[in-house]
Amino acid sequence: MLFAGLAFAQGTTPRPKAEDYPARGAITGATVGVEYNVRTFAAEGRTFVIGDYLVVGVAVYPHSRKQEVPIAHSRFTLRINGRKDAIFPQPPGMVAASLKYPDWERERGVTVAAGPVIIGRPQIQPRFPGDQRPPQTRMPAPPRAPSDAGAPAAESVDFDELIARAALPEGRVTMPVSGFLYFAWRGKLSKIKSVDLVIEDEPQPIVLRLR
Repeated sequence: MLFAGLAFAQGTTPRPKAEDYPARGAITGATVGVEYNVRTFAAEGRTFVIGDYLVVGVAVYPHSRKQEVPIAHSRFTLRINGRKDAIFPQPPGMVAASLKYPDWERERGVTVAAGPVIIGRPQIQPRFPGDQRPPQTRMPAPPRAPSDAGAPAAESVDFDELIARAALPEGRVTMPVSGFLYFAWRGKLSKIKSVDLVIEDEPQPIVLRLR
């Protein structure tokens, strides 16, 4: 059901208007504002950097509350360096799993800077109760800087929920909504010369140049 995704994903807070985004365009029944965030996304007051993904923030502003605008992740694809092969957004659950279990394919993780951003990358989590993987295959806990004994403990992050909540909601909307789309990309950022977001629409797709 379309509304199931909308009920589960909260998305982010849309900016006042589409013009507040670096790129924007018109689709049937709405204006779309878009921002290319490279490998970062902000949620709940913190900024996260995720490897192997390109993150695009999308906001949809319906033209009328009387007309529902359908939103589906499948409507959006990314085109890198003008290539014809499209990159589809990954489901939030898959993105969260790749961060939680970075040894599925190769080392992945969340890296962050100081201040409002969390430092380190998550340790590999047991895949099931009693997981007997050799200890050396699990990542050691990141070193911690000395801190005052009375300092509050770092808040743990549930990436499954956080990434899902920050994702662009799916469903039919009459009010502005926004959120992130996560596109798998293992290539070097220095190799990216142009980035286009393609939005399926009638009578023809809308192409927004992000870089």
